Amino acid sequence: MGRLAAAAIAVLCGVVGGSLYLAVVLGSPGALILVYLTQLPLFVAGLWLGIGAAAIAGATATLVLLAASDAMAALLFAAINAVPVVLLVRQALLARRQEDGTVLWYPPGLLTAWLTALALGGLGAAFFALGGPQALLADLRTVVAEALSRLSYEGPVSLTQIANALALVTPGIIAASWMVMVVINGVLAQGLVARFKVNWRPSPDLASLDLPIWITAALAIAIGLTLFGGIPRFIGINAAIALIVPFALAGLAVLHTATRRLAHPAMALVVFYVLAALFGWPLLIAAALGLCETWLGLRRRLAPDKGRLDD
Repeated sequence: MGRLAAAAIAVLCGVVGGSLYLAVVLGSPGALILVYLTQLPLFVAGLWLGIGAAAIAGATATLVLLAASDAMAALLFAAINAVPVVLLVRQALLARRQEDGTVLWYPPGLLTAWLTALALGGLGAAFFALGGPQALLADLRTVVAEALSRLSYEGPVSLTQIANALALVTPGIIAASWMVMVVINGVLAQGLVARFKVNWRPSPDLASLDLPIWITAALAIAIGLTLFGGIPRFIGINAAIALIVPFALAGLAVLHTATRRLAHPAMALVVFYVLAALFGWPLLIAAALGLCETWLGLRRRLAPDKGRLDD
């Protein structure tokens, strides 16, 4: 494919991505579903045609937002969609050739680490940009309290207490939701380009995912901060919520490894993912498995063929 054709496809992907995001800016029905798919065409461009195409698609989508909305919406789109996709595509397409001639692609564990770092960095940037953690917490309490005041509620816990509790965890929930969105779009895009055999790299094996030690250290620090109370507790709680996602992915690696011992592994995985999509709580079980994997090496104990993970 020539450069002009690749650039045209990248621009088209960017237009589609920007148009999907416009649904939430314009308040269209079903906007949440559409905005969750905003990154999909950007990932498709990058995982099909390379980092240059991802950059073109991201820039095009940002310009679509700038033309149809305002500079703030375009800046927000670039920060939470375009730039992260370009960075993750760049890392995903890194590879080195070994002495035996085989190509070693950037591993899924390090991609997860980049995603985690982006989420934690985004939390820090939000705290800074919105007046600091204390000001952000106060604003969240006000916004949540106003939203809850419209509900007819009678219960043992006051609306003020509920608003305080929700405000305390809102940034972390948003960060974790964003991480899940990125993972889903990246996986869907890789599956799509692989289906049509135009993928730049082979699809990563989730069962081989290994988290860097700094993610475990970050979780320990976050939990430690929650013991101090006040603003350190606020920061620690939200960082810990975001850090659930990489451990959930590590837990899914354990599940993918364990199901290889079954006669029909795909069926077991489909059941788990359907339950996770419907109820959510299976992902908490996966996160617990991920924590156990960090210390106990569950995959090597559960893997078939004497613990080999590369079969």
